[in-house]
Amino acid sequence: MKVTVVSRGGKEFIKGGIELKNLATVGDLQEAIHHRNKKYYPSRQRLTLPLQSGSRGKPVVLNAKKNLQDYCDGNADTLIVVFKDLGMQVSYRTLFFWEYLGPLIIYPIFYYYYPVYQYFGYTGERVIHPVQTYAMYYWCFHYFKRIMETFFVHRFSHATSPVSNVFRNCAYYWTFGMYIAYHVNHPLYTPVSDLQMKIGFGFGLISQISNFYCHLLLRNLRGPGGNGGYQIPHGFLFNVVTCANYTTEIYQWVGFNIATQTVAGYVFLVVAALIMSNWALAKHHRLKKLFDGKEGKPKYPRRWVILPPFL
Repeated sequence: MKVTVVSRGGKEFIKGGIELKNLATVGDLQEAIHHRNKKYYPSRQRLTLPLQSGSRGKPVVLNAKKNLQDYCDGNADTLIVVFKDLGMQVSYRTLFFWEYLGPLIIYPIFYYYYPVYQYFGYTGERVIHPVQTYAMYYWCFHYFKRIMETFFVHRFSHATSPVSNVFRNCAYYWTFGMYIAYHVNHPLYTPVSDLQMKIGFGFGLISQISNFYCHLLLRNLRGPGGNGGYQIPHGFLFNVVTCANYTTEIYQWVGFNIATQTVAGYVFLVVAALIMSNWALAKHHRLKKLFDGKEGKPKYPRRWVILPPFL
């Protein structure tokens, strides 16, 4: 079959088109495009069907694992696809590694290296409170856990992400890491009571372990290659909350802030909760739409989205 590849402006992107076998997949087409132009490796390509004139809907994105014939309309010998360059890509493991590595390294610097505060004019003797030591261990355990999960637990449905996300995500995590570390380890920091510290870190540690278990349950919904499509998560907190992984992520920072009690920590908690709530709402609506109980599909059960009893 012959595939004509055009740009979003309608101009022919691959001169003369590409000839492929009738049983070729979209992945084969992407490899053929890459062979003709080495710059555009498969993960950098987004192939869609052209929209009909006057249509305002979203174009159909071609699945790399499907046969090209699945997208042919009547004539199985020809197909027109629209090419979009997604820009330079990095693997999600690379993205997550760098965004989590920053806070893991930055926080101990503020704890161990007191001269950092001398640059801001604090020359007195420093007293390290137990809560500051436990906070450093708690923080490092969290981000070490996240890095280990990235390499050994998570299975990604999308292989890559735009390289620009590395800079955006690192700016977010690294900046908040410095902001919180500066205040929690500050020479003028006033610790909370011993009981409040124990309650906070105890609750936070339970939430971290619960978060790890949620990630294990999500891992089992996908195959080793990240395939498996959307499925209804179940088990543990997923029986009552759609995004239990985000719920436990928020709760572990609630525990950290109960124990450390800084404005910086609570600002991070609010921002993170808002971001994860938006993700959770989108996923909840997507799952309800996919599993509507029609045409033999299961009906998505009634659940909280992320934060019972509020959302």
